[in-house]
Amino acid sequence: MENKNWIVAVYMAELGYGGPEEGGWWYDCGTLARIVRVFRSSARAYKFANRMNRKLEARNWGPNEGKREKSSVLSEGVYEAHVYEDFAPQGYPSVRPRYE
Repeated sequence: MENKNWIVAVYMAELGYGGPEEGGWWYDCGTLARIVRVFRSSARAYKFANRMNRKLEARNWGPNEGKREKSSVLSEGVYEAHVYEDFAPQGYPSVRPRYE
């Protein structure tokens, strides 16, 4: 049995502009909107988050209703559920990626 907490948190996710290299590149980034639930099992946490993301991705339910995909130039971000072990960060990534 696991002795950890698995946190399902919702983030406002969008694409951050990485730079002009190779015609321009983008990376996933997000800001914590809220912690939804804490589980004692990673399997249960991922199952819950996957179910929640399927509903959020439909864009006809809840906070993503009518929002454009995050890959759209007109996107203002979308809500996504993520799972973290013991601690949900205020945002991701913790360090801005670099082009290599």
